[in-house]
Amino acid sequence: KRGDAMPVRVKLTEKFVRAAEPRSDDYQVFDDEVRGFALAVYRSGAKSFALSYRHCGRQRRMVIGRWPEWSVVAARERAKFLRREIDAGKDPLLEREEARTAPRVSDLINRYIEEHVPKLAPRHGSDQVSILKKRVEPEIGHMLLDEVTPGHIDRLLRKVAEGRPRPHKANPKRKRKKPLAAARPTPIRANRVGEVVRKMFNCGIRWKMCTENPASGFRRNPENEREYFLTLPEIDRLASALAEDEDQRGTAIIRMCLLTGARLGEVRCARFEEFNLHLMYWMKQATNTKQRKVHRRPISQDVAAIVRERRAAVPPGCPWLFPGDAKDKDQPVQDLRKFWDRVRKKAGLPRQVRIHDLRHTFASLVAGDGASLLMIGKLLGHTQSKTTERYAHLVDQPLRSKVNTVAEVVKPRLRVVG
Repeated sequence: KRGDAMPVRVKLTEKFVRAAEPRSDDYQVFDDEVRGFALAVYRSGAKSFALSYRHCGRQRRMVIGRWPEWSVVAARERAKFLRREIDAGKDPLLEREEARTAPRVSDLINRYIEEHVPKLAPRHGSDQVSILKKRVEPEIGHMLLDEVTPGHIDRLLRKVAEGRPRPHKANPKRKRKKPLAAARPTPIRANRVGEVVRKMFNCGIRWKMCTENPASGFRRNPENEREYFLTLPEIDRLASALAEDEDQRGTAIIRMCLLTGARLGEVRCARFEEFNLHLMYWMKQATNTKQRKVHRRPISQDVAAIVRERRAAVPPGCPWLFPGDAKDKDQPVQDLRKFWDRVRKKAGLPRQVRIHDLRHTFASLVAGDGASLLMIGKLLGHTQSKTTERYAHLVDQPLRSKVNTVAEVVKPRLRVVG
């Protein structure tokens, strides 16, 4: 006994637990059926079930659950299971403590954002943060890393692919708020989410936070490459529209994109110091390239002329070829959508034509002149040959013309019958 009123071992029942009264100090009443199983009665009046045991010579006590959330029968069955685990050499209390401190998906997300995202281009990194915080963390952020299975990833990506209602853009002139726009399927966005999650778990394996990558084999939705190659008449119409437009800054940016095959971001953020007009090359800085590597590429006389024209048009001391407007003159120009829409419509180009398609057009023109895939990759700044392989069908054009030349020579001559 402890004191004189309560036996040490009794048959724990619901009636006994309900009648147990609190004392001036906490105490336990052990069950006479399962060794170590006890009812703990606290000074506050709260009651819970616990299991006392020894592991490796150490006395351990594990709380099973509170009463009445846990009934006596349920707590006793749990105690029997834990007792079998203890007899098998396990320490259930240690496993519970390790589970509480085990890293969760939210921990990996925070570390990924802190350590890996700063290595990416600002726009790319910002998009990944948005994906992880808005789509991934609300779904699986609470889970332990070792609990995440490919099934969880598949459910996440299916939900992303289904789309979600989006709010209309704010309009200060509109007094009433419009209801959310209907959800539209976003299968391509689901692919991007899967790629980010896969990369994040790969980093988690390298950081010893997890052992497997549940997103390594996620099912990708079909994607059709959005490529448009301008024809020669379309290029002529675009050149005419640019020549007639008053915005010479926007005109120079579009011309430079077409003349160099550079990405829009690389042209927008170009600095005068990157151009060597004597040796005729453009040294793109790693901070502006998608691959985060320095890219040295030759330039034409037309590109050099654009650089000289911009030097004359830009205020002295400004490092940018294309600085922003008066309020953003210390930064490069940011938005060209209105300018491009105006010029595209004037040139009669289809609505789906993007500024990035000028890069594809540059590659098609170079390939049509006999350049190899290696040369095209060097000019576009590709670091992987697989990226350049999308232009493989264009390289066949000059080869096909040579084959036709041979066919023209060896084909049978028609005899003239007199």
